[in-house]
Amino acid sequence: MLNYFPKFFTNRAIALYFIALVAVTLVFLRNSMSMLWMVFGAVEVVGFFYISNLLTKKWSKYSAKTFQKRLIYSAVVLRLAWVVFSYFFYIHMNGEPYEFGSADSHAYNALGIEGATAFRTGNFNVLQIFGYLQVGDMGYASYLSVVYLLTRNSVFIARLLKVIWSAWTVVFVYKLATRNFGEGTGRIAAILTMLMPNLIYYCGLHVKETEMVFISLMFLERADYLLRSKSFNYVNVFVTLLLAFILFTFRTVLGAVAVFALISAVIFSSDRVVKWQKRILVGFWILLAVLVFAGGQIATEVEETWENRNINQQAGMEYRAQREGGNVFAKYGTRTLFAPTIFIIPIPSMVHVVGQENQQLIHGGNFVKNIMAFFLLFAFILFIKEKRWREFTLLEVFMLGYLMVIAFSNFAQSERFHLPTLPIYLMFSAYGISRVTNKTKNYFNWYLVGLFFIILAWNFIKLAGRGIA
Repeated sequence: MLNYFPKFFTNRAIALYFIALVAVTLVFLRNSMSMLWMVFGAVEVVGFFYISNLLTKKWSKYSAKTFQKRLIYSAVVLRLAWVVFSYFFYIHMNGEPYEFGSADSHAYNALGIEGATAFRTGNFNVLQIFGYLQVGDMGYASYLSVVYLLTRNSVFIARLLKVIWSAWTVVFVYKLATRNFGEGTGRIAAILTMLMPNLIYYCGLHVKETEMVFISLMFLERADYLLRSKSFNYVNVFVTLLLAFILFTFRTVLGAVAVFALISAVIFSSDRVVKWQKRILVGFWILLAVLVFAGGQIATEVEETWENRNINQQAGMEYRAQREGGNVFAKYGTRTLFAPTIFIIPIPSMVHVVGQENQQLIHGGNFVKNIMAFFLLFAFILFIKEKRWREFTLLEVFMLGYLMVIAFSNFAQSERFHLPTLPIYLMFSAYGISRVTNKTKNYFNWYLVGLFFIILAWNFIKLAGRGIA
């Protein structure tokens, strides 16, 4: 097994990015992307692939203790640099420290101020303060309220905290991947997560994704430890279930998927992973927790989301097709299209579309994800071929379950909604990288050819659907 990301793959990935960027720019010259966004994309792609090749080789020689120190230090420096830069970049571009089209960020900021104001008057009843919100919106609003209470409504300090949560997420990935796939793969996964542009990007935004990813990975790491450890500890059970509950308060379906993944792991995991005594004990406490919350507001919201899944997707796509500046082809976006392509999408936006500056800024990160999809799919093929899929049930069900929920929604092409599964995505990709062979190289070349035409077609659709191709 390899313990580094071979230059054969990283160099070709970088080459394809520039070939695709030049091709899209020349074909759609009248609607070419701003040079500014091209620079962002180039830094994202070249930085990720060049440095991942460099560090996976260099850091493989370090002891586990030294590796973790380098990992944490580098993760913090990268994210801190982006938070400081993006704060002033957005002020320069938009006149405020918020991203383009920052409706959600403004809404969360207002909720944080509302909660902090109530706290200062002695009212700490979160259910009363945010009673008009759904459960899935209360978590981040409450968290931001506490931060604002302690920092006098400081947006910048709230962003600095995101640096800590995101860097800590990288550590969870290292522990989780090492426990499941071994030290070499764990180090590759951690470095990929540390460098992933999309995960760094959200540290500079005021939305809840960074905290949500952090809690998701903490839940998975604790749940995996609970199931794999030889001893049974009630504290681990409590912490795991508490984290699952917190996920409900950040995104209702994410909490539901977390519980479903834990139940699936208890039932379907290999005997080598979970002993029968552990299945009974953990299963009992999960069942008890489910019964406690059954019939409550959380259960009601999960049920409503499931019942309205088809209507919500259809209505959302129709709105995107009919709104001003929308894409008429959006109405054809259904689960039939999204489900088979959910691992690869979103495809990078490399053309200028009014109001889509955020998509253009992070297009390089989306391209990176497109490339990593090859190694993810290769890993799944190996799991099935070697009959090892039951060893990683918790991670598989969490990722696949959440992605299927997204495929049934009107947010399938929104990279923001893919973020909670991205670290797991990179773990599986790291395993695929560790198992590549000379035969794999040929498939990778063909994959790059196919991806080139997909990128070209997608950017044509973005323009043609708006009548500006």
